[in-house]
Amino acid sequence: MLATPETARIAAVRYGDNAFGRVETLGYGQSQQIGGVTVRMAPAGHVLGAAQVVIEAEGARAVVSGDYKRHADPTTQPFELVECDLFVTEATFGLPVFKHPPIGQEIRRLLTSLARFPDRTHAVGAYALGKAQRLIVELRLAGYERPIWLHGALTKLCTAYQEMGIDLGELRQATVADAKDMAGEIVLAPPSALADRWARRLTDPLPVAASGWMQVRQRARQRGVELALVISDHADWDGLIQTITETKAEEVWVTHGAEDALIHWCQTHQIKARALRLVGREEDGE
Repeated sequence: MLATPETARIAAVRYGDNAFGRVETLGYGQSQQIGGVTVRMAPAGHVLGAAQVVIEAEGARAVVSGDYKRHADPTTQPFELVECDLFVTEATFGLPVFKHPPIGQEIRRLLTSLARFPDRTHAVGAYALGKAQRLIVELRLAGYERPIWLHGALTKLCTAYQEMGIDLGELRQATVADAKDMAGEIVLAPPSALADRWARRLTDPLPVAASGWMQVRQRARQRGVELALVISDHADWDGLIQTITETKAEEVWVTHGAEDALIHWCQTHQIKARALRLVGREEDGE
């Protein structure tokens, strides 16, 4: 079972007891009145439950995107386009060089490597929330039916996805397994785990990284990655400008990434734009 509106109801915004009233939880499509302002959540397509915040007051509408992507992802609700007057967009990959390939192409590269090196453990660095589950489901859709081994740090979130109806197939614990049992298999782990002592116990490990940043070859070399998979849960350059165009926003605030290039693009297309700088929202490891 893939992501459905029911499984994605974890998307929510919570308001504490304050002048606006009691605590509320909003699912997709639900709205809340706060004073004279209406707030609702719309799917962002980033990971399961990710939401855009749609704010309406006095005939004007603002959309705060958070992290989002436009590429298909079977583990989450697709991005919902909301036309607005003001759009707040991320810019993690806000440079024209970033154009993410179809994920099926990258999954085929991983399976080709596995067939070429059948005795090597393919240790894939993937973030625990969203990226790991998406990789697993895409491997299943590509016909990979063997068990997939998980570092302990990925277990709880994979279990949570399964409890919400996302079928991940057979998963096994890599942390306590014998290394010889994982030879020639796919092991998923946090990126940081591939650089520590844990990874050295694997049988002839082949380091793999799944990230939008793998489009930058120097990053792959610096991290000792042998197989760089360009797989991102953020919009690439084309996705960013497509979204800005389709929202029909008259003004755009850009944050979380490479703001300058996107602001310049907006201004050359007669869209008011400026950087919105938030403390702690620097470059995403992705």
